[in-house]
Amino acid sequence: MLVLIGGEKGGTGKSTLAINLAAERALAGRDVLLVDTDLQGSASYWAQVRDEAGITPRVACVQKFGKGLQTELKDLARRYEDIIIDAGGRDSVELRVSLVVVEKAYIPVQASQFDIWTLDHLDELVATAQEFNPTLRGFVVIARASPNPLVSEAEGARTILADYAHLTVAHTIIHDRIAYRRSGREGLAVSELSPPDRKATAEISWLYKEVFDGAELLSPSTGKRR
Repeated sequence: MLVLIGGEKGGTGKSTLAINLAAERALAGRDVLLVDTDLQGSASYWAQVRDEAGITPRVACVQKFGKGLQTELKDLARRYEDIIIDAGGRDSVELRVSLVVVEKAYIPVQASQFDIWTLDHLDELVATAQEFNPTLRGFVVIARASPNPLVSEAEGARTILADYAHLTVAHTIIHDRIAYRRSGREGLAVSELSPPDRKATAEISWLYKEVFDGAELLSPSTGKRR
Protein backbone atom coordinates (compact mmCIF):
# COMPACT_ATOMS: atom_id res chain seq x y z
CA MET A 1 0.00 0.00 0.00
CA LEU A 2 1.14 3.54 -0.76
CA VAL A 3 0.23 6.09 1.93
CA LEU A 4 0.89 9.82 1.95
CA ILE A 5 1.17 11.91 5.10
CA GLY A 6 1.07 15.51 3.92
CA GLY A 7 -0.53 18.92 4.05
CA GLU A 8 0.04 22.64 3.65
CA LYS A 9 0.49 23.63 7.29
CA GLY A 10 3.75 23.06 9.14
CA GLY A 11 4.03 21.86 12.72
CA THR A 12 1.08 19.47 12.60
CA GLY A 13 3.06 16.29 13.26
CA LYS A 14 3.29 14.85 9.74
CA SER A 15 6.72 13.31 10.29
CA THR A 16 5.60 11.94 13.66
CA LEU A 17 2.75 10.04 12.03
CA ALA A 18 4.87 8.88 9.10
CA ILE A 19 7.72 7.46 11.19
CA ASN A 20 5.38 5.75 13.65
CA LEU A 21 3.29 4.14 10.92
CA ALA A 22 6.45 3.00 9.11
CA ALA A 23 7.93 1.53 12.30
CA GLU A 24 4.70 -0.26 13.21
CA ARG A 25 4.49 -1.69 9.70
CA ALA A 26 8.05 -2.98 10.00
CA LEU A 27 7.28 -4.44 13.43
CA ALA A 28 4.38 -6.28 11.79
CA GLY A 29 6.88 -7.96 9.47
CA ARG A 30 6.15 -5.92 6.37
CA ASP A 31 8.81 -4.77 3.92
CA VAL A 32 8.21 -1.03 4.26
CA LEU A 33 9.95 2.01 2.80
CA LEU A 34 9.76 5.50 4.27
CA VAL A 35 10.08 8.18 1.56
CA ASP A 36 11.07 11.62 2.84
CA THR A 37 10.09 14.40 0.41
CA ASP A 38 10.38 17.16 3.02
CA LEU A 39 13.43 19.41 2.70
CA GLN A 40 13.66 19.54 6.50
CA GLY A 41 14.50 15.82 6.43
CA SER A 42 12.97 14.93 9.80
CA ALA A 43 12.03 11.40 8.73
CA SER A 44 15.49 10.81 7.26
CA TYR A 45 17.14 12.00 10.46
CA TRP A 46 14.93 9.66 12.51
CA ALA A 47 15.84 6.69 10.28
CA GLN A 48 19.54 7.57 10.53
CA VAL A 49 19.39 7.71 14.34
CA ARG A 50 17.58 4.35 14.32
CA ASP A 51 20.25 2.79 12.08
CA GLU A 52 23.15 4.17 14.12
CA ALA A 53 21.60 2.82 17.31
CA GLY A 54 21.14 -0.62 15.72
CA ILE A 55 17.42 -0.68 16.44
CA THR A 56 15.52 -3.50 14.80
CA PRO A 57 13.57 -3.95 12.70
CA ARG A 58 15.31 -1.55 10.36
CA VAL A 59 13.12 0.98 8.55
CA ALA A 60 14.52 1.78 5.11
CA CYS A 61 14.30 5.48 4.24
CA VAL A 62 15.17 7.47 1.11
CA GLN A 63 14.87 11.14 0.20
CA LYS A 64 13.18 11.94 -3.11
CA PHE A 65 12.32 15.29 -4.68
CA GLY A 66 11.07 16.75 -7.93
CA LYS A 67 8.78 15.93 -10.83
CA GLY A 68 10.38 12.51 -11.36
CA LEU A 69 8.93 11.36 -8.04
CA GLN A 70 5.88 9.79 -9.67
CA THR A 71 7.96 7.42 -11.78
CA GLU A 72 10.25 6.62 -8.87
CA LEU A 73 7.33 5.83 -6.55
CA LYS A 74 5.81 3.47 -9.09
CA ASP A 75 9.16 1.71 -9.43
CA LEU A 76 9.66 1.49 -5.67
CA ALA A 77 6.14 0.10 -5.25
CA ARG A 78 7.23 -2.97 -7.18
CA ARG A 79 10.04 -3.58 -4.69
CA TYR A 80 8.36 -2.84 -1.36
CA GLU A 81 5.14 -4.09 0.17
CA ASP A 82 4.32 -0.69 1.64
CA ILE A 83 5.52 2.86 1.05
CA ILE A 84 4.84 5.73 3.44
CA ILE A 85 5.56 9.21 2.10
CA ASP A 86 6.33 12.12 4.41
CA ALA A 87 5.58 15.34 2.51
CA GLY A 88 6.47 18.80 3.78
CA GLY A 89 4.05 21.40 5.10
CA ARG A 90 3.44 23.29 1.86
CA ASP A 91 1.81 22.96 -1.55
CA SER A 92 4.74 21.32 -3.32
CA VAL A 93 5.43 19.35 -6.47
CA GLU A 94 6.08 16.36 -4.23
CA LEU A 95 2.68 16.66 -2.53
CA ARG A 96 0.79 16.94 -5.83
CA VAL A 97 2.73 14.12 -7.49
CA SER A 98 2.23 11.80 -4.54
CA LEU A 99 -1.54 12.35 -4.61
CA VAL A 100 -1.81 10.85 -8.07
CA VAL A 101 0.06 7.69 -7.00
CA VAL A 102 -1.01 6.78 -3.45
CA GLU A 103 -4.10 4.89 -2.31
CA LYS A 104 -4.63 6.96 0.84
CA ALA A 105 -3.62 10.46 1.88
CA TYR A 106 -3.72 11.52 5.54
CA ILE A 107 -3.60 15.22 6.32
CA PRO A 108 -2.88 16.04 9.98
CA VAL A 109 -4.29 19.35 11.20
CA GLN A 110 -4.52 21.02 14.56
CA ALA A 111 -7.95 21.94 15.84
CA SER A 112 -7.51 25.61 15.01
CA GLN A 113 -9.20 27.76 12.41
CA PHE A 114 -5.84 28.61 10.81
CA ASP A 115 -5.17 24.94 10.10
CA ILE A 116 -8.71 24.22 8.98
CA TRP A 117 -8.61 27.06 6.44
CA THR A 118 -5.81 25.25 4.57
CA LEU A 119 -8.15 22.33 3.90
CA ASP A 120 -10.21 24.24 1.33
CA HIS A 121 -7.28 24.08 -1.07
CA LEU A 122 -6.35 20.52 -0.10
CA ASP A 123 -9.91 19.36 -0.75
CA GLU A 124 -9.53 20.79 -4.25
CA LEU A 125 -6.12 19.12 -4.71
CA VAL A 126 -7.55 15.75 -3.73
CA ALA A 127 -10.49 16.23 -6.11
CA THR A 128 -8.12 17.04 -8.97
CA ALA A 129 -5.86 14.10 -8.15
CA GLN A 130 -8.85 11.74 -8.11
CA GLU A 131 -9.42 12.52 -11.79
CA PHE A 132 -6.11 10.78 -12.50
CA ASN A 133 -6.15 8.43 -9.51
CA PRO A 134 -9.77 7.35 -8.87
CA THR A 135 -8.75 4.98 -6.05
CA LEU A 136 -7.35 7.85 -3.95
CA ARG A 137 -9.05 8.47 -0.61
CA GLY A 138 -8.28 11.58 1.43
CA PHE A 139 -8.50 11.76 5.22
CA VAL A 140 -8.01 14.46 7.84
CA VAL A 141 -6.41 13.54 11.16
CA ILE A 142 -6.86 15.89 14.10
CA ALA A 143 -3.36 16.03 15.56
CA ARG A 144 -1.51 17.68 18.42
CA ALA A 145 -4.81 18.01 20.27
CA SER A 146 -4.70 19.04 23.92
CA PRO A 147 -4.49 16.00 26.23
CA ASN A 148 -6.48 17.96 28.83
CA PRO A 149 -9.90 16.23 29.05
CA LEU A 150 -11.52 19.59 29.80
CA VAL A 151 -10.48 20.98 26.40
CA SER A 152 -12.99 19.87 23.77
CA GLU A 153 -11.67 21.78 20.73
CA ALA A 154 -10.90 18.56 18.84
CA GLU A 155 -14.51 17.38 18.98
CA GLY A 156 -15.67 20.81 17.87
CA ALA A 157 -13.35 20.64 14.88
CA ARG A 158 -14.92 17.36 13.80
CA THR A 159 -18.19 19.13 12.99
CA ILE A 160 -16.46 21.68 10.76
CA LEU A 161 -14.31 19.08 9.02
CA ALA A 162 -17.30 16.93 8.10
CA ASP A 163 -18.32 19.45 5.42
CA TYR A 164 -15.53 18.64 2.96
CA ALA A 165 -16.58 16.73 -0.15
CA HIS A 166 -13.33 14.86 -0.78
CA LEU A 167 -11.90 14.49 2.71
CA THR A 168 -13.07 12.14 5.46
CA VAL A 169 -12.32 12.78 9.12
CA ALA A 170 -10.27 9.95 10.64
CA HIS A 171 -11.70 8.50 13.83
CA THR A 172 -8.38 8.59 15.68
CA ILE A 173 -7.27 11.82 17.37
CA ILE A 174 -3.55 12.25 18.02
CA HIS A 175 -2.79 14.28 21.14
CA ASP A 176 0.22 16.45 21.92
CA ARG A 177 2.31 14.13 24.08
CA ILE A 178 5.97 14.29 25.12
CA ALA A 179 6.34 10.63 24.15
CA TYR A 180 6.08 11.50 20.46
CA ARG A 181 8.95 13.99 20.67
CA ARG A 182 11.09 11.72 22.82
CA SER A 183 10.65 8.66 20.60
CA GLY A 184 11.39 10.73 17.50
CA ARG A 185 14.70 11.94 18.93
CA GLU A 186 15.71 8.37 19.80
CA GLY A 187 14.84 6.76 16.47
CA LEU A 188 11.96 4.85 18.01
CA ALA A 189 8.25 4.38 17.58
CA VAL A 190 6.24 5.34 20.66
CA SER A 191 5.43 1.64 21.16
CA GLU A 192 9.17 0.96 21.58
CA LEU A 193 9.73 3.43 24.41
CA SER A 194 10.69 2.18 27.84
CA PRO A 195 8.82 2.85 30.00
CA PRO A 196 5.93 2.88 27.52
CA ASP A 197 3.43 5.67 27.09
CA ARG A 198 0.25 3.64 26.84
CA LYS A 199 -1.94 6.49 25.62
CA ALA A 200 0.38 7.45 22.76
CA THR A 201 0.87 3.79 21.86
CA ALA A 202 -2.90 3.27 21.78
CA GLU A 203 -3.40 6.30 19.53
CA ILE A 204 -0.86 5.06 16.97
CA SER A 205 -2.35 1.57 17.16
CA TRP A 206 -5.83 2.95 16.40
CA LEU A 207 -4.53 5.05 13.51
CA TYR A 208 -2.50 2.13 12.15
CA LYS A 209 -5.62 -0.03 12.03
CA GLU A 210 -7.57 2.72 10.31
CA VAL A 211 -4.88 3.15 7.68
CA PHE A 212 -4.05 -0.46 6.96
CA ASP A 213 -7.15 -2.37 8.02
CA GLY A 214 -9.77 0.24 7.21
CA ALA A 215 -11.23 -0.25 10.68
CA GLU A 216 -13.53 2.14 12.52
CA LEU A 217 -12.33 1.67 16.04
CA LEU A 218 -13.88 1.68 19.47
CA SER A 219 -11.97 3.35 22.25
CA PRO A 220 -10.95 0.63 24.75
CA SER A 221 -11.48 3.06 27.61
CA THR A 222 -14.98 4.25 26.77
CA GLY A 223 -16.37 1.74 24.31
CA LYS A 224 -17.44 4.66 22.15
CA ARG A 225 -16.64 4.97 18.49
CA ARG A 226 -13.64 7.18 17.88
